[in-house]
Amino acid sequence: MRLIKLAGMAVLGFMLSLPATAKDKVPASQREMTLSFAPLVEASAPSVVNVYATRRVRSRSRSPFFDDPFFQRFFGGEGFGAPRERVERSLGSGVIVDPTGIIVTNNHVIEGATEVRVALADRQEFDAEVILDDERTDLAILKIKDSDKRFPALNFANSDELRVGDLVLAIGNPFGVGQTVTSGIVSALARTQVGVTDYQFFIQTDAAINPGNSGGALIDMKGRLVGVNTAIFSRSGGSNGIGFAIPANMVRLVAEGAISGKGIQRAWLGAQLQAVTADIAEGLGLERPQGVLVTELVEKGPAAKAGLQIGDLILKVGKNDVDSPDAFGYRFATIGLGKSVKLSVRRQGKVIELSLKAAAAPETTPRDSRLIEGYSPFSGATVLNLSPAVAQELSIPTGLAGVVISAVKRGSQASRLGLKRGDIVRKINGEVVRSTKILKTLSEQDFRLWRLEIERDGQTIRTVISG
Repeated sequence: MRLIKLAGMAVLGFMLSLPATAKDKVPASQREMTLSFAPLVEASAPSVVNVYATRRVRSRSRSPFFDDPFFQRFFGGEGFGAPRERVERSLGSGVIVDPTGIIVTNNHVIEGATEVRVALADRQEFDAEVILDDERTDLAILKIKDSDKRFPALNFANSDELRVGDLVLAIGNPFGVGQTVTSGIVSALARTQVGVTDYQFFIQTDAAINPGNSGGALIDMKGRLVGVNTAIFSRSGGSNGIGFAIPANMVRLVAEGAISGKGIQRAWLGAQLQAVTADIAEGLGLERPQGVLVTELVEKGPAAKAGLQIGDLILKVGKNDVDSPDAFGYRFATIGLGKSVKLSVRRQGKVIELSLKAAAAPETTPRDSRLIEGYSPFSGATVLNLSPAVAQELSIPTGLAGVVISAVKRGSQASRLGLKRGDIVRKINGEVVRSTKILKTLSEQDFRLWRLEIERDGQTIRTVISG
């Protein structure tokens, strides 16, 4: 089974026609069963657009002779073996969330795009610019270029109010066949084992969504945006009735950051959390696994300032239960910087309340970004000094020190060696690498052998490379 990213609203009349007491009822008569979603779709569909992304990729001939200096001398120009440009196109969907032409879509729809164009439901087409793209949430915000028009926009719903069983509609452009509407229900909430973004917290629906639906709208029965369709579980590449959408509360946070020009301001906890297993629950005297366990604290971080202690069990963020670090991360991320939230915490058998304020991660050590060049194993890697801010950006645990790789050029020596974003460089030939300055100095040495010590995902990797 594969998890597939999907790149590549009427019932309002229905709801208004029913008495208030019927809003949460299962259809009880033939008349109720034959009511239509059409008025809801007519009101909502104009806010959903097609997104066309174009990437221009330069590649070289695959000839085995290309790396030979003799052939490079004669064919290194525009002839044999010269870089060639290839155009790649992807198709997805998007949702207008502001009348000025602000559109939200998935980051994987427009990733690496050199040109982006959007087509409205009425077939008008516009060029668009990417004003914010965020791999961690898999969201991107577009702005329609050179237009003073007012566009139909969807309002955000409070996705925390969704319940399993609620009716929803998915609107998008599956397989490029044109705008399509499908209906279903919310099958599950708070799915955290999907593996698409850093914030693992998804709405699951059985409304049919397919490749091309990425970035499209998931709407409720009031025509409000409750989520952005992002991925499906599938064996065949088509819909099997298990689709996932990013909740509207996260989408709204990213969109507001783009509109305000402040970007995404992420809240920093300053602590490490662990899921509660059945064995841990038994050891804590719990009837069942629940909450998340505090295992590490950063001195003077938000968690420590709130009064959290190692061994505390966080049960709720506000009114919402949390049962995994991912669920906590989502709830905390959507609070908003500068705002506080109540935590329900179990400590020594008693439940207490603490107030946690969302603050930005500090850059306690200047990052001093450096691109390593030359002939060292790190050639092509960009390295940074670690700090809580850098650790958060790279999705690695806070509290670590040293030097981390933030990017690796494709085809570089570092890439061929297998170095990755997030790798922490601990030692080079026995010398501890405490700063990017030290790493750069060591990388300029003419070592016959390179003995490297790298930390990746908490594991230490040691290797020796010939110079």
